[in-house]
Amino acid sequence: MKRIFEFLLIINSSFCYGQILNPFALVNSAYEEQDPVITPDGKALYFTIANHPDNVGGKKDLGDIWVSINLDGKWQTPQNAGAILNNENYNGVAGFSEDGMRLYLLGHYSKGGEVTTQGISVSSKTDLGWSYPEKISIPYFLNKSSSPFSGSVSLDESTFVFSAESFSTLGAEDIYVAQKNNGRWSEPINLGKVINTTFQEKSPVLGKDLRTLYFSSNGHKGLGGFDIFVSVRKDDSWTNWSIPENLGESINSEARELFYRTTNTYTLFTSTRDSNGYGDIKTQTDSRFIPKIDTLLKIKENKYDENNTSTVLVTGKVTDSKTKAGISAKLFFKSNTILSAVAGADGKFNIRIPSTKVYSIELEKKGYVNLLERLDIQTLKLTVLEMNFQLQPIEVGTLVNLKNVLFNMGTTSLLEESYPELDAVVDFLKSNPKVEIELEGHTDNRGDAKKNATLSKDRVERIKSYLVSNGIAARRIKGKGFGGSKPITAGDTEEARKLNRRVEFLIIKN
Repeated sequence: MKRIFEFLLIINSSFCYGQILNPFALVNSAYEEQDPVITPDGKALYFTIANHPDNVGGKKDLGDIWVSINLDGKWQTPQNAGAILNNENYNGVAGFSEDGMRLYLLGHYSKGGEVTTQGISVSSKTDLGWSYPEKISIPYFLNKSSSPFSGSVSLDESTFVFSAESFSTLGAEDIYVAQKNNGRWSEPINLGKVINTTFQEKSPVLGKDLRTLYFSSNGHKGLGGFDIFVSVRKDDSWTNWSIPENLGESINSEARELFYRTTNTYTLFTSTRDSNGYGDIKTQTDSRFIPKIDTLLKIKENKYDENNTSTVLVTGKVTDSKTKAGISAKLFFKSNTILSAVAGADGKFNIRIPSTKVYSIELEKKGYVNLLERLDIQTLKLTVLEMNFQLQPIEVGTLVNLKNVLFNMGTTSLLEESYPELDAVVDFLKSNPKVEIELEGHTDNRGDAKKNATLSKDRVERIKSYLVSNGIAARRIKGKGFGGSKPITAGDTEEARKLNRRVEFLIIKN
């Protein structure tokens, strides 16, 4: 059987390629450079460095903002932007106002104690430097596990596109948009399945026209781990996009390319090509090689043969969900056969697997909750895939969402795809005989509240029965049904209701 895809791409018919230049010899370091943003006047470069010993949080700090000044056409040795813009969390620049007087920042800040809210912040330029960042409230900004996110604010300060692993993502990170109207920011909108895949989409940036979107992905057809793509919004909605077009070998490589931005002088991005394995800032200075999107072309259908036995190289990193440090773990890719890989002490792994199968991926690490993910690569368009995983440590209070445990509507009948994740829970409890859990069942808020509470409790009992039938002592499993009383997101959309219908377990004894 063959799969046929039709692409309607918006590209320049005279698009050509240029040589990648890199005038940032004094800027790039032995550490990871991320998220480069040049001020509107072109005089300063703001960017993030991860795990630098001079970061506020030292080598464990996931990212501080640093600044390089352009003197006589040369970018100077960067300096840490200081304690006003940096804390022990991940810090990055989302953009500037067109006059350069306001600086938008990723994340919220707190003058004392732990940061407990999420979103973006804004700082204003003063005679003494940047002011302390003020929080910007975006309704229902759900960044799962408070992990670092990427994104950009448009020059006119009206639109924020961002990538985050939220509760409504199709896979890992998805791209969303929020808009400011009459001084208030809207609830984020997922850009939909044309842009987002079941893999990772990162570092989105909108062009000045607010219609052209640049982003990185490891889920669209690419040359390496992450490639940069371009797509155009077809109408006034935020869910109708042209098929993403790979920017090609002038930008992308077998390495990882992220954070693409264009200015009047530079095309900036980061790449691990010809580096020490960490991202460096790179650029193209010839504007002829910046894609100009002005011509609709019909591209002939591409055909992929599922009988082809091509393989995909899967690479990535396993980290601790709390410390974000790399950890060693075992990975099992299960289909009709089982393939395994081991992440090293730094959390990095790689494995080559057939590219025309559906896999259950199970991760095991002593002291951590087993993780199960589903991978569908029944296509030949991928050659390299980057997948990153976070494992939750086993400790009292850890809450685990069983996102693949699903029921037939209004019943306690489990769908077939639920059993691999339930089997992973069985394996976890057998490997950790002292652990006791409390199952928690939730429905959406439609219908009778009492019936919903009863249904959620009955579903919990159904799951408990399955675990007990597979050798887990009943005394180790408690259960509660909450009905629709504990939603994780508000709203009456089907997407919101889907998020609220869930089963979780809480570790109550270790």
